[in-house]
Amino acid sequence: MNKILHQFFTKDHHRIEKILNNATENPDRIDMAYYHQFRTQLLRHIKMEEKILFPAVKKVNPDVAKALLPQYRLEHGALTALMVPPPNMSLIKVIRYLLDKHDLAEEEPGGLYDVCERLTQGQTQEILDQLLATKEVPVHPPNPAPIAMASARRALERAGYDYDNMLRNAESQNNKHI
Repeated sequence: MNKILHQFFTKDHHRIEKILNNATENPDRIDMAYYHQFRTQLLRHIKMEEKILFPAVKKVNPDVAKALLPQYRLEHGALTALMVPPPNMSLIKVIRYLLDKHDLAEEEPGGLYDVCERLTQGQTQEILDQLLATKEVPVHPPNPAPIAMASARRALERAGYDYDNMLRNAESQNNKHI
């Protein structure tokens, strides 16, 4: 198997991560132009999985889709909700922490992308064409209302995460790298 879809999505992960790195290059302030680009590109990536890849898998094998996709969908919901509040370094740490776990589960051998690739073998070019044609998701400016952060925390809880624990874990991981 050539793993064309696996490579496409993994390359996109790295591209999006680079944009986030650019947005946070200066530890004293977030570059909002890059952060806006990060938001739109992450949401586009989620859209590609939710609207193209997952339906293709479900069409081929509904049982595998039912067993495999719910956690990824919950995490996509949490990531989407985390794109709503204005960014600060704590929020960025939580986003990175979730993306690291989420992307690893998708990319690792036998992970989501390998399963999807195997199930949709005969449709690779058709899926790839649809992915390449996917438009950006329009976004509103970040919402500073307290409800935005509260909603993001609830979305994380639905996905099995706790914002404060994620922040502590992210900060302890960063301290190990210093």
